[in-house]
Formats: sequence, C-alpha cells, structure tokens
Amino acid sequence: MFLLQIDSVTPDTVATAAVEAAQKAQELRFFDLLLKGGWVMLPLAILFFLGLVIFIERYITIRKASSKGSDLMSQVKQSILTGHLDSAIAVCRNSNSPLGRMLQKGLLRIGRPIKEIEGAIENLGKLEVSKLEKNISILGIVAGIAPMLGFVGTILGVIKIFYNISLADNISIGIIAGGLYEKMITSATGLGVGILAYIGYHILNIMVDRVILRMETDAIEFIDLLDEPGR
Repeated sequence: MFLLQIDSVTPDTVATAAVEAAQKAQELRFFDLLLKGGWVMLPLAILFFLGLVIFIERYITIRKASSKGSDLMSQVKQSILTGHLDSAIAVCRNSNSPLGRMLQKGLLRIGRPIKEIEGAIENLGKLEVSKLEKNISILGIVAGIAPMLGFVGTILGVIKIFYNISLADNISIGIIAGGLYEKMITSATGLGVGILAYIGYHILNIMVDRVILRMETDAIEFIDLLDEPGR
C-alpha cells in the first residue's frame, strides 16, 4: 500500500500543483506589484483620478447640452411662424442650453439688421463652445505626461539596480530581473493612464464637434427664417 501511494504521486501531479501555486501567488501579488512601483505611482494615480473626474463631468455636461437642444429649433420655428415671439423667447430661456441661449440672443434682436443678429449669435456661439471645451485640454496633457512619468520611474529604478550591482560587485540575473520587473510597472501604468486619457480626450472632442455642427445648422436655419420675404 505504501508503494502504491508513492506511485500515485506522478510528475504530472507535481507539475499541476506547482502551476496552481504559482497562479495563486501571482494573483496575490498583483496589487503588491503596483505598490512596488515606488513614489512615481502616486502622481500617476493622481493623474488617473483627475482625468477620470474631468471625463465624467464633461461627458455629462456635453450630453445634456446635446439632448436639450434636439427639438428646440422646431418649437422656436413654430412659435415664430404663428407670431408668438414671446413664446419662442420663453422656450429658449427654459431650455437652458447653448443653442437656446444663442436663439434667445437672436430673438431679442429681431427688428435690427440681419447682419447684426447674425453677428450676435456667432459671438455667443463662440462663448458657448469655449464653455463646452472647458478642461478637455487637461486630458490631452494627462495623455502626454503619464507615459513620460512612467518612463522616468523605470529609468530611476534601473539606475538604482545598477548602482546596487556596483556596490555588491556581483552580476546576478536574479538581482537584475528581480528589480527590473518591479520598475517596469511604472512604465506600464503610465502607458495605461495615457491611453485612457487619450481615448477620453478624443471622445469628448467628437461629442463637442457634433454639438457645434447642430448649433451651426440651427443658427443658419434661424437666420434664413428671419430673412424670408415678409418677415
């Protein structure tokens, strides 16, 4: 019976147990590895949360601006055609959207030359666009700084590794690899934060471009409506 128990422990069983143990150790070490990245991980974490907060805040703001102005022009047009100018102004004021403020600016100047109305709408439109684009450029800065900061952490770690080797006067693969894989964490984290910030930056810019296109289209329709013969 003792010999049978010894025979039952095959090399495959030992290898499987070793793989499972290694996997468990790897899972346990994941967050520990992030901490081993050193002090560079702190500014990278700050950049990540800064980019995340800006993306969420801008996404919600731009989404609201886009949704509130979807049916606004049709309501304003209907009020103007029926001669209810005060109703059109009230609709624009209650919409609390970039397009609504632009159209309200034009409605309050009805009776003046078309060029003056068009100029007032255009100037206000530029102001509204700048409000929509507020802080989006910070995401672009995060996308550029985070990878470089990660590389700085890795380079400083490599310098420290070779300095320790020079003191020990002993070149060991274990010493080099053991410290290097920890320092590469900063590069990987920096690239990850930079990629996410880069994606968020372009998503927000695409959303802003869509809002601008709708504002320009509705503004042109509004000017054409006022410039019709008999208006």
